[in-house]
Amino acid sequence: MESASETIRRIFGGKSNSLGSEMAEVSSRYEALNKVRFPKPKKTRYIAVANQKGGVGKTTTTVNLSAALALAHEQVLVIDMDPQGNASTALGVKHNTGEPSIYDILEGRKSIDDVKKTSASFPTLDVIPSSIDLSGAELEVADLSNRNDLLKEALERFALTSRKHYDFVIIDCPPSLGLLVINAMCAVNEVLIPIQAEYYALEGLGQLIQTIGLVQEHYNPTLLVSTMIVTMFDKRTLLSKEVFDQVKGHYPNIVLQTTIPRSVKISEAPSFSKTVIEYDPRGTGAVSYREAALEIARKSPQVLKTLEERKQRSN
Repeated sequence: MESASETIRRIFGGKSNSLGSEMAEVSSRYEALNKVRFPKPKKTRYIAVANQKGGVGKTTTTVNLSAALALAHEQVLVIDMDPQGNASTALGVKHNTGEPSIYDILEGRKSIDDVKKTSASFPTLDVIPSSIDLSGAELEVADLSNRNDLLKEALERFALTSRKHYDFVIIDCPPSLGLLVINAMCAVNEVLIPIQAEYYALEGLGQLIQTIGLVQEHYNPTLLVSTMIVTMFDKRTLLSKEVFDQVKGHYPNIVLQTTIPRSVKISEAPSFSKTVIEYDPRGTGAVSYREAALEIARKSPQVLKTLEERKQRSN
């Protein structure tokens, strides 16, 4: 029996510039992913997805990478630290005012166990939702001596008491460089930076790297920028390729080879309270995010080794 990709090639033909060829390529990649076993990291990887510039695909990357990892049977916890709650929406989790949320955890009223919810679509994906209430948290905790470590302390308490082990804890940060982002960066070991394939998106990258450097210097010396991913990539334009090449040239070891394409399906999925992994599983957006997740999973030994070396140097 012929595969789906072979059927598409037979129907549409095999010209390299044809729609049929593109569909066949995506179908082949989809089939290949279904045969791959994702490696599990030896220790939990704590990752903040951050970029102070809005519209670069930060939340989209958080939810779709998390869903892709969960689809591959990784145990994943997503923490929505953005008061807009878009990650919570995309993962189908209620986050109305008054619902238990990360706000209650930071304020000390509830524990992570009290707040986390399991995704209806992915049994190995848990979510700590956000809500608009979180927008006032920065002012409310500003005078606390441990204001930068509220999330870190909550995660440490959870790790001591919970029987559940997560392979990945992924935090969706707001598009800013405020106290909520500092909390996220103090609670994790790694930062993942999504970069839109446009020159304007590169302008804020230096500022973000500088902020991460300040967090490393003052609060979290082992913090590592482990991953960059180029989003909204349009392979038809020279600009997208130039941006990718420029970023890859500056950060050759941390930029993923996988790029995330511009895709209507990726944009549509949240309006149905779904990730693109569930909404359009065979589409180019879902396949690309699954390939990116596989690339991240395969880098776990190298990343964990680097983190251990940094930890030893800082002691």
